Amino acid sequence: MTHEFSIAHLTALGCTPPELTYIASRAGYDFVSLRPIYMGLHDEPNYALAENKEMLRETKRAFSDTGIKLLDIELARIYDGVDPKSYLPAFEVAAELGGRHVLSSIWTEDYHYAIEKFAELCDLAKPFGLTIELEFVPIASVKNLKGALDVLHTVKRENAGLMIDAHHFHRSGDKIEDLDSVPREWFRYFHLCDAPADIPSSKEEMTRILREERLYVGEGGIDIKSIIQRIPKVPYSIELPHSKRSQELGYEEFARRCLQTAKEYLDTHLQKNKRDDLLA
Repeated sequence: MTHEFSIAHLTALGCTPPELTYIASRAGYDFVSLRPIYMGLHDEPNYALAENKEMLRETKRAFSDTGIKLLDIELARIYDGVDPKSYLPAFEVAAELGGRHVLSSIWTEDYHYAIEKFAELCDLAKPFGLTIELEFVPIASVKNLKGALDVLHTVKRENAGLMIDAHHFHRSGDKIEDLDSVPREWFRYFHLCDAPADIPSSKEEMTRILREERLYVGEGGIDIKSIIQRIPKVPYSIELPHSKRSQELGYEEFARRCLQTAKEYLDTHLQKNKRDDLLA
C-alpha cells in the first residue's frame, strides 16, 4: 500500500520554507506543510511569505527544483479579537504555491464568536480553492473531537473539514469508535506522530511535549494503528518536533528518520491487518 507523506513545519521549525522543501525532497517526502502565518511567539521564526518576497521566490524555486508540493499552511487560529481577513495574504500565498488546505484551531471561550469567525474563515478561503481544516488541541478551547464536530456541524461549510493529530487525539481522551460518526469527506490529511502513553497532568508539560518532545511513530504508547483504521486513506503529515534529536542529528537526518520509522510502522501494522483479513 502506497502512502503519501508531508513534513509539517513544526518538525523542523528552524528551516526556512525553501530549506524545508529541499530537505523534504532529499528525505523522500511528497509534500511540505508550511507555517507562513506568523503567530508572534517569542521562540518562533517569522516565515510570513506574503511579506518576504525574496523568501517566496526561493520557495517557488525549491518547489520547481524538487517537484515537492504544498499540502497545507498553518495556523489560522480563531482567538478573541481576531480578524479572519488578516489571513488573506497567507491564503493568496498558499494558492500561488498550489496548496490545498489551511489548518485552524479555536482558542476563544466565546462559542458564538468562534462559530462566526470560523465560518468567515471558511468563506474567505473558498475563492482560493482552499479548505479549512479544524484541529482540536487539548490545551485550546476546542479541545476534543466532540467540540470540533459541534463546530463543523454548526457552520455547515463545504470547504470545512477535520484534521486529527495523533498526539492530540490521545491526549483528549477521545474514543477510537467515535471516529465512525465523522463524515468521510471531512478527512483530508492526518498529523502523524507518537508520544508516551501517560497523559501529563499539567498543561505546561503537555505543551512542552507537543512542541519539543514527540516520539517516532511506534516508539510511544499511542494506538496509532486503530486511529488510522477508522479514517479514510489520506496524506500523512509528520508533525514530530523533538528539540534534542533534531539538534543532535541535524534537521535533514531527523526528517529522514521520522519518515523511515513512520513507513516501517505503517507497513508492519497495515500489512498484518491485510494478512489477518485474508485468513479470516
